[in-house]
Amino acid sequence: MPNRLVLLAFSLLAACAAPARSARAQDLPTLAPLDADGLMTYFIDEGAEGSAYRDGDRELARWALAAWERSLHGALHFEPAPQSAALVRVYFVPAAAGQYGEMRSLRIDDKIGAAVFIRPDTDALGPEIAARAAADPLLRDTIVYLTCLHELGHALGLQHTANFEDVMYFFGYGGDIPHFFGRYREQLETRADIARVSGLSAGDLAQLEARYGH
Repeated sequence: MPNRLVLLAFSLLAACAAPARSARAQDLPTLAPLDADGLMTYFIDEGAEGSAYRDGDRELARWALAAWERSLHGALHFEPAPQSAALVRVYFVPAAAGQYGEMRSLRIDDKIGAAVFIRPDTDALGPEIAARAAADPLLRDTIVYLTCLHELGHALGLQHTANFEDVMYFFGYGGDIPHFFGRYREQLETRADIARVSGLSAGDLAQLEARYGH
C-alpha cells in the first residue's frame, strides 16, 4: 500500500496533464514541427502573486525547454515570442485544485499550442518534501525544474508512463516520491548543473523520438 506521502503526491499530481476538458494524456493533441526548421515559439511569464515563485524559476523553465530541444539534435527549436504569439506558454501560479502542474491545450489561429501551469510552492507536496526543500535550495529547484520538464513533455504530446525512471512517470502508480526527486538532486553540485543534466530517461527520449525524430 502506498505510504501517506505517495498518496499526497498522487492527489497533487494525478491530473498534471489534464487540459481544460479533462481528457486523458493520450487524448491530447500533439504539437508538431511547425515548419521545415521545427520552430516552436514560447513565452514564460513571471510568477503570479501567491505562487511562491522565485527569481530564477523562469530560467528553470528555459532549461527544461533546452533539454527537450537538445534531445532531438536540431529537429526541434524553441524561440521566445510575445505571449500573444507564442505556441507554448508557461505560467507560475499558486497551488490550487489539487494539482502541482498542469497542461492545457490551446487553439492559436490554425495551430495547436499549449498553456503550461507550474505551481512552485513545494509546501504543497507535504511536510516531508517541504522540510527537505526548505533546507536544500537545490532540491527545491529540482522539483520545479522536473515539473517544468514533465509538463512541457505533455505540451509536446508525450504520455504518462509506468516506468519510475521516466520524467513522464505517473505518480498514480506509487513509488518512492522523495527518491524520484532526490535521484536527480544527487547529480547536482551547483544550480548551474541543471542546465546540463537533462533528467530525461531512455524511455522519455524514445517517446520524443517517436513523435519528432526523422
